[in-house]
Amino acid sequence: MYALISRGTVFAVFIFVTRIMEDSLLFAEVKEGEILPPTIQKLMKGYNKYLRPFFDNGPVTVGMSLDIASIDTISEINMDYTATIFLRQRWTDERLCFDGNKSLSLDGRLVELLWVPDTFIVDSKKSFLHDITVENRLIRIFPNGTVLYALRITTTVACNMDLTKYPMDKQTCTLQLESWGYNINDVMFYWTRGNESVSGLDTLRLAQYTVEDHYTSVSEAIYETGHYPKLVFHFELKRSILYFILETYVPSSLLVVLSWVSFWISQSSVPARICIGVTTVLTMTTLMMGARTSLPNANCFIKAIDVYLGICFSFIFGALIEYAVAHFCTLHHPNGANAYMYGQQVQECEDEMNGVVTTIASDSTRLKKRKEASATPAAHETPSTPGPGASSPSGSEAKADTPMETQSRCAKSLSLVKKTFSYLNCCRVENPHYIDNYSRMSFPLSFILVNLLYWTYYLEGISEKAEPDFAHIPDQFKNHAPF
Repeated sequence: MYALISRGTVFAVFIFVTRIMEDSLLFAEVKEGEILPPTIQKLMKGYNKYLRPFFDNGPVTVGMSLDIASIDTISEINMDYTATIFLRQRWTDERLCFDGNKSLSLDGRLVELLWVPDTFIVDSKKSFLHDITVENRLIRIFPNGTVLYALRITTTVACNMDLTKYPMDKQTCTLQLESWGYNINDVMFYWTRGNESVSGLDTLRLAQYTVEDHYTSVSEAIYETGHYPKLVFHFELKRSILYFILETYVPSSLLVVLSWVSFWISQSSVPARICIGVTTVLTMTTLMMGARTSLPNANCFIKAIDVYLGICFSFIFGALIEYAVAHFCTLHHPNGANAYMYGQQVQECEDEMNGVVTTIASDSTRLKKRKEASATPAAHETPSTPGPGASSPSGSEAKADTPMETQSRCAKSLSLVKKTFSYLNCCRVENPHYIDNYSRMSFPLSFILVNLLYWTYYLEGISEKAEPDFAHIPDQFKNHAPF
């Protein structure tokens, strides 16, 4: 009995659920009928959104255009830029042809019912579709089956930057559009109006950049899975240098000029000159560290601003070293009361060396005469008999020449010492104050010359403008009318 009751209960529940599902489907059909007009219902009948147009009759051509609404940020640290764009795509789907002469503007949510190109941004790091107050999408169908699909997207795109001439650099960034799954046998991309397919840059205002040039190109992306259509938008950004001149170049140059003030301060004012030198060095170091905060920490190239800051630091440090040299020469300079004593010391040193040589010479002469006198009596006693000592005149003369050789060596040493003294006197600064006088002229002139070379080198480089590439654009689309 319980089994019969259970079976009856299950059957009743099944009938109840079936009726609910039928009512839901009927409600859905009614709602769909309320949303879609009869024309759209007719178009959607038998339409398969999973099959592209011209499935068996060659690739479908998709024309694109861009409207740059804004470029929000350009980051040198991350080497990317963030932009908000309006992307418009247009293609023809023969399955959507209808009678009439007016286009149909549909709700953006109906795009889920249609086939759309699988376009994506190649170097995008992060992107999103705006959805306030509704998803910012537009669908418009023309009587000949042409479909216009527009999106509002904010994307962060990578941009490889060359910062060797920073902040006098020019960066060329790109926005690349490709098909994700359809290769060139299925889909062909083209710019609808060539370079004029991208608009909005003329009215664009950026904080640190100006858009100098832009152009479009068409190419193919080659991967392991095949060749895919690719559209590239190139735009050249030139950095505004005025901010960096006021923020970095002028302060660093003024610090260099400030370091020259020590040349007009007396050399006896040690604390004042040391204070100026150390203060300018530390301030310059802080300025160099601050200039690198907005740049990548790990980069393998030297930037133009690094070169200039290094030049300024070298001049400031050189001014500090200049005072150290001048002060050292002042302490060791024989001026005033000890000038006479210095001359006497040098003269006494030379006289002492001359006396040593004279003493050696007189001793050698005296020794020679003594040996000659001792040899004379022996010669009178035995004039005819040559003894053992008779065979030694040459030996005596040789022994007598030894002091002469010593005298010659001493004379050479004295000459070498005199040359050394004369060389030191040439290197010795007669007046240490002349060092400051020379520095007052040499430092500014050298700094001006280095600046001329620096600005000439970094400002003369003007990159050539790249030409747009229309090699891959089909002839029938080069003069395509705008939509």
